[in-house]
Amino acid sequence: MSETDQTCDLLVIGLGPGGEALASGAAEAGLRVVAVDKHLVGGECPYYGCVPSKMMVRAADLLAEAGRVAGVAGSVTVEPSWAPVTTRIAEQATDHWDDAVAVDRLRDAGASVLHGTARLAGPGRVEVEAPDGSSTSYAVERGVVLNPGTRPARLPIPGLEGTPYWTNRDAVKVTSLPSSLVVVGGGPIGCEMAQVFARFGVRVTVLEAGPRILGPLEPEASEALAEVLVHEGVRVMAGVSIGSVTHADGQFSLEVDGETVTAEKLLVAAGRTPNLDDLGLETVGLDPTTRSLEVDERLRLTGAERVWAIGDVTGKGAFTHVSMYQSAIALRDVLGQDGPPASYHALPHVTFTDPEVAGAGLTEHQARERGLRVQVGSGGLGSRGWLHGPGGDGLVKLVADADRDVLVGATVVGPAAGEVLGHLALAVHAEVPLPTLRSMIYAYPTFHRAIEAALGDLS
Repeated sequence: MSETDQTCDLLVIGLGPGGEALASGAAEAGLRVVAVDKHLVGGECPYYGCVPSKMMVRAADLLAEAGRVAGVAGSVTVEPSWAPVTTRIAEQATDHWDDAVAVDRLRDAGASVLHGTARLAGPGRVEVEAPDGSSTSYAVERGVVLNPGTRPARLPIPGLEGTPYWTNRDAVKVTSLPSSLVVVGGGPIGCEMAQVFARFGVRVTVLEAGPRILGPLEPEASEALAEVLVHEGVRVMAGVSIGSVTHADGQFSLEVDGETVTAEKLLVAAGRTPNLDDLGLETVGLDPTTRSLEVDERLRLTGAERVWAIGDVTGKGAFTHVSMYQSAIALRDVLGQDGPPASYHALPHVTFTDPEVAGAGLTEHQARERGLRVQVGSGGLGSRGWLHGPGGDGLVKLVADADRDVLVGATVVGPAAGEVLGHLALAVHAEVPLPTLRSMIYAYPTFHRAIEAALGDLS
């Protein structure tokens, strides 16, 4: 093993979307930037998360829409095929899981890009170990940005380790479909994948330890999606515990509260583990066993000088859009520029099932826990939902702070719910007074017109 010493202005550890954007921006601003990732430049989102999964969702949604033609527009005959999905993901989304384009993009911006494992080695120092085992020590003059991301959680279920179960990384690489699938985890990833595979003819069971799927969201949203999944043939088992997992003769068997649930394949989509355990946090006085990194409103890491952290490990939401939002704020701080600090009171999120489930800000439960004097209003999707016909069911739920007369949270379930949410996310973010929202004109017949009815229901 050889070791050499180098200097740079900024070293970015982890090149998911936020880390890549920050490294690129810093290099374009004239800093000497070293950008390091142990896997693919671009991170989880373009190769295993948002991008390939949404291609899968789009394909499954088209099949569902074809099935809704009857009684509305005539009749169609559809032959589902997974092959176009596989091809599109491999060729259009991931370039066969090759990051050469992303690497070139960063290098063109002026950054030095390395594949390897980067670890803090004390204040202002980082060690980078290359895949061949060689090591380079960097003295960092401006600072370090941490964006190590997360990995699928390893669940302590007896018998699970050693079996060929899937994570999200395996699911998006599937080239042929199983006859049956058990999905462990009823969060956004689990629900999206369950619906996708079910719509392609796979017999799917979802196992959720919590009392309902999409547990952190509004109960009404969870119930609405569960009803759709069950109607489409998915077995949803919530409030269950898995006693053991075995795999033999090409089949998984799971002991679930006294019942044996079997399937050809098993997808574990129950949580993520932050990549903080091999980052050298102890060399800068921080706990390497922590689950998240505490940062201030400029993304400066609490307890360590000249270190910034962005992305999932900050605990502000495991979303690409949060990482990108944070990267812009951190970049300004790295460059000594002023600008708005980070604020998460209107954080938006979308689960891309059909119907979509979207939300921003606080749920009713969260608002009440904070001691707010809460008003709640809700309603269906009105005329547009009825006109839409099959697949047009949904709801809008609003949560208001009665003392300030502003919205503090909103949830939308339905077609294009993520787009309807934009109106509400802006209202929460800008603290638009309720009288202003009530006095505006809502176009007819749109999905977003349902907001007007929910505002009228606030009480």
